[in-house]
Amino acid sequence: MLAIIGGTGIYNIDGLITVEKHDITTPFGEPSAEIVRGVYHGKEILFLPRHGSNHQLLPSEVNYKANIWALKSLGVKQIIGLSAVGSLQQEVKPGDLAIADQYFDFVKGHREKSFFGNRLVAHVSTAEPTCSSLADGIAKAAVACDITLHRNKTYACVDGPRLGTKAESLFLKNAVNADLVGMTNVPEVFLAREAQICYCTIGIATDYDCWQDDPKHHVTVEQVISRYGSSLAKAKQVLETYIQGTTAMCSSRCNHSLECAVLTPIESLSEENKHLFEVLSS
Repeated sequence: MLAIIGGTGIYNIDGLITVEKHDITTPFGEPSAEIVRGVYHGKEILFLPRHGSNHQLLPSEVNYKANIWALKSLGVKQIIGLSAVGSLQQEVKPGDLAIADQYFDFVKGHREKSFFGNRLVAHVSTAEPTCSSLADGIAKAAVACDITLHRNKTYACVDGPRLGTKAESLFLKNAVNADLVGMTNVPEVFLAREAQICYCTIGIATDYDCWQDDPKHHVTVEQVISRYGSSLAKAKQVLETYIQGTTAMCSSRCNHSLECAVLTPIESLSEENKHLFEVLSS
């Protein structure tokens, strides 16, 4: 089962025929919104708007654990996220699409970043945090659509909600060597890995953040929104083409990420933690 997590400006998917809406309460609270189960070009998928149905949630207010848990409990094996991002490199132009395969966690505030803890210890490898098979499938769809899609990019995640300073932008560009900057993919990507779900984000570059000298290129909300529409249409075209094709089969072992990762003996777990482990490992 494939799930789409929609970012800024994506609160529904045109052409998705709704079959059912899931109003789920998880052990971690409420997801961002109802999860829509529907049929899209003949394929059954799930859809969840990351920021809520009316964009009422800041990046730091999104209940990422509830979102991923809810999707996992509904049988999701793959997640494609759609996210607005700033570009930290000249070659990724505003309007371009990009896939991150690496992440730099620059989130300094408190976000729940793991399902583990509370007497259940696990250390999941995130050396390669995204699914290369899923990324290959999306890239193939982009080629079929004749749409430029940058690969092998590093996404730096910041707290928000403010837009960054020039010093921060230059640090992420030069010291971290990041290519994209956004506010939401951490901890989403890592929670998906803990839940043994293949994960990949299509980043929609809306601006050059604020690392360039010319102030007219410094990111503003007005700039983001004004450039977003046409780029979003390209992302949806790639997504539609991917869904219509053959679903990528994972060769990256994303669906086996908990093997050898759990250190606490399963038989010693509380009933609550046994249930947690059973859902994550299913």
